[in-house]
Amino acid sequence: MKYVALLSGGKDSCFNLLHCAKNGHELVAAASLGPEQGKEELDSYLYQTVGQDAIEYVGRALDVPLYRQVISGAAVEQSSEYGGRDPAHSGGVRGDETEDLYELLALVKTHHPDVQGVSVGAILSNYQRVRVEHVCRRLGLTALSYLWQRDQEELLSEMIEAGMEAVLIKVAGIGLTAKHLGKTLAEMQQPLVKDTVETVIHSDSDFATVAYLRIKEATLQPKAASHHQEVVVPPLLAEPFSDIRDLLEASAHSPNPGCQSSQTHPPFPHRSHRRIGNWVAVANVQRELKDQPEELSVEDEVRECFTQLQECLAKYSLTLANCTNINVLISSMDLFARVNAVYATYFGTSPPARACVAADLPAPIRVRLDCVAFAETTPTARQALHVQGLSYWAPANIGPYSQAIVADERVFISGQVGLIPSTLALPSPQSLALEAALAFQHVHRVVDALKTNTGGGWAGHYQGIVYWLANAGDVPAVRKASGQFDGDAGAPTLFVAVPELPKGALVEKQVMLHTGQCDIEEDDGTVIRGAAVPSHETGHYESVSGKVDWEISSFRETPSTVALVCVRGDDPGLLQRLRDVPALQNLRSEALSIRLFYNVTRAEGNTVILDATTSVAHGKLTHLHPHSRHACRSIPRKPRASACARRTDPVPAHREQKRRRLGLRDPCYMYKIACDGDIQHAKTIGDGERPG
Repeated sequence: MKYVALLSGGKDSCFNLLHCAKNGHELVAAASLGPEQGKEELDSYLYQTVGQDAIEYVGRALDVPLYRQVISGAAVEQSSEYGGRDPAHSGGVRGDETEDLYELLALVKTHHPDVQGVSVGAILSNYQRVRVEHVCRRLGLTALSYLWQRDQEELLSEMIEAGMEAVLIKVAGIGLTAKHLGKTLAEMQQPLVKDTVETVIHSDSDFATVAYLRIKEATLQPKAASHHQEVVVPPLLAEPFSDIRDLLEASAHSPNPGCQSSQTHPPFPHRSHRRIGNWVAVANVQRELKDQPEELSVEDEVRECFTQLQECLAKYSLTLANCTNINVLISSMDLFARVNAVYATYFGTSPPARACVAADLPAPIRVRLDCVAFAETTPTARQALHVQGLSYWAPANIGPYSQAIVADERVFISGQVGLIPSTLALPSPQSLALEAALAFQHVHRVVDALKTNTGGGWAGHYQGIVYWLANAGDVPAVRKASGQFDGDAGAPTLFVAVPELPKGALVEKQVMLHTGQCDIEEDDGTVIRGAAVPSHETGHYESVSGKVDWEISSFRETPSTVALVCVRGDDPGLLQRLRDVPALQNLRSEALSIRLFYNVTRAEGNTVILDATTSVAHGKLTHLHPHSRHACRSIPRKPRASACARRTDPVPAHREQKRRRLGLRDPCYMYKIACDGDIQHAKTIGDGERPG
């Protein structure tokens, strides 16, 4: 694509141009913002202004038009988000310095209407990235941020090896003084070609001197021929994800049994909703069916779903801006673009995480939603990671959903497919091994970026995983890879085959995670903020006509639980025996939401084929059609011996008493599944706050 280069005069904005060229983009213009005449160093949250006195020489060296404007705004909006979550208020902030960038790029677009991208040198600054991407979205541009989340030591070495002679013109860190000004990154004594420079001491401090070079006069000279290496592109897969690819390539794949459409659908509950503490679930949102259903366009069907969702949320004084995760089921991926176009109109900044898959919905229903929302008590209680720029890191979410949402230490990660981040294309030729390895890596990198974005200090523990697969024959191979990946250890994991995935992908990985951060009460009653690790428990019951297995991830220190229950056969007594399992007892009354997958078509081999799903905001096990029969073969992950020790240590009596006194209740994240002959599987989402 044709793009404009944002120039600050720094090494990062210049080095990113090499990667833009490496990826086939065409530079047509450059743009820069600087202080008004007579000022050099601004107290700006967004812009680096030192070095502006040499920007025109950079523009001339690039041999493209250079557009410059003065920074007139200030850092009015200083939060991690910019613009409102409500689409009606998602525009710019009056008087903010970000709007200077909007005006500059709008000017560039006026002169170059075919510009599609913007080169940005951001590496780790979420504050900068969020604002540049906000401006790009409003102007229909794509941020090209190939340095984003790169390892800084590797990046520095690559810059030097590529022959980039970047010169220090400002120091503002411990160990750096004015004597370092003028040196190159390689710390060689080769001076910058300059006629007149002046050292300016901005702040002389024993802690860290702030000084910069003022270039008073300079000339542009031809660059001598060099034989430096080409710019280094990081490998597509890092370890251990290349090992996952190799493992999958060596695995035998079963032929695709196909996904046969179900002719009948069991009855399902109507739309429902419930609140526990600060969490709200809205389930089974779909068009109203009357005796004579009227013809609706798919666009109007999506609008009707969102009208219902908004009405349910309003009962708890919430809006769509409070949503943390939305699952979207559509009858065919042919409808994806049309559904997505309408979906996007309901969200502004920091939209919720999302997974979207095709399912065999009962006609005439083509769209079904379920949602989890969080009632925030402080502006920082809900944080989003919504990266929209192309990079080598992970796929940009240019669409209306964030990579992840963090609320109350719960992390909802959007379904990740195996896209190549720098191009947003699937591997060609199609490869399950590479797609799956990329999906694993994308989730991992999203979690790593969240740790930086939210201040870090937490380890993060997967508590629930769903692998969506377009080919039921791929389930055993992906399950084997999951079993070898340490990140999946101890997390209840479900593998579901569906008719189609977005973009024709073969696999999609969706994860629910807990940061592990919580208030921990010491034996003396003192409460401290600390880190907790979930325990993993498994068990089973058997009878002549059936079997039930369960797998649970839970914290003792904080009420967050995920349970996977698998039922095989038609013995109703097995469900009754689940009442005797202590770890599952709260599922009957404390579940916030139950997500039910049903009517799975049996196929050759041990596979799962999902025909349709529904969900309810709350229900006991006996409410989930325990006697209905649906042909299927459903496979949870085989438990790891090392991670499946039953937790036998009870919660200390004084903590349990305090929890009961405060009215604390366990949140339940549950998958209810049956294997081989009869199918029911559900996921419930809940919260351990005080009851609302």
